[in-house]
Amino acid sequence: MSSGELLKIEPLELKFPFELKKQICCSIHLSNNTEEHVAFKVKTTNPKKYCVRPNTGIVLPRSTSDVIVTMQAQKEAPSDMQCKDKFLLQSVVATPGVAAKDITQEMFNKAEGRVVDECKLKVIYLPPAQLPSPVAEGSEESSSPKESMKDNGHQNGSEAKSVISRLMAEKAAALQQSIKLRQELELVKRDMTRSRRGGVSFILIVVVGLLGILLGYILKKS
Repeated sequence: MSSGELLKIEPLELKFPFELKKQICCSIHLSNNTEEHVAFKVKTTNPKKYCVRPNTGIVLPRSTSDVIVTMQAQKEAPSDMQCKDKFLLQSVVATPGVAAKDITQEMFNKAEGRVVDECKLKVIYLPPAQLPSPVAEGSEESSSPKESMKDNGHQNGSEAKSVISRLMAEKAAALQQSIKLRQELELVKRDMTRSRRGGVSFILIVVVGLLGILLGYILKKS
């Protein structure tokens, strides 16, 4: 975990359980323990290979946010399973009330009197799940208990990694939905604020209309 002045970032190493021809997701957890509104921006050395959502955003005071990094499906695996890709997460104090759509690159340019926190994140490939070796016909009876236990261990390990990969994908989908709902709620709040400032509220108009109908009814009865 990074203990920067503005945001705490976890993890500092993005670990992808590498599988060929399959999208793989990883999440970055951001914590704002200050009283400031903090804007952030995520950059990568290989933008065509990764999809970052959201790549810019606002973390409110004393709150958290999550960023989902998705690695596109790869056709080949590196021979040494080493990755040189890196990410840079920048954060800066923002004006209260600023929205994610208002964030610009100029906000992260270093200038006198402006503090820009930067944190570099590494990418690490985890080895793919190993499938159990096929058993030759007729060798099942002659295999020793020790070999049988070893095969079961490989199979269980493969199933565990598969479950972990599926759970990570489900978590990433849930986080993306949460971020989307949070952004929609922010837009609704902003529209409600604008409507209050723009004039008479809809509820007041309805009340006045009902009073007019009631008054007309009373006059008619009298």
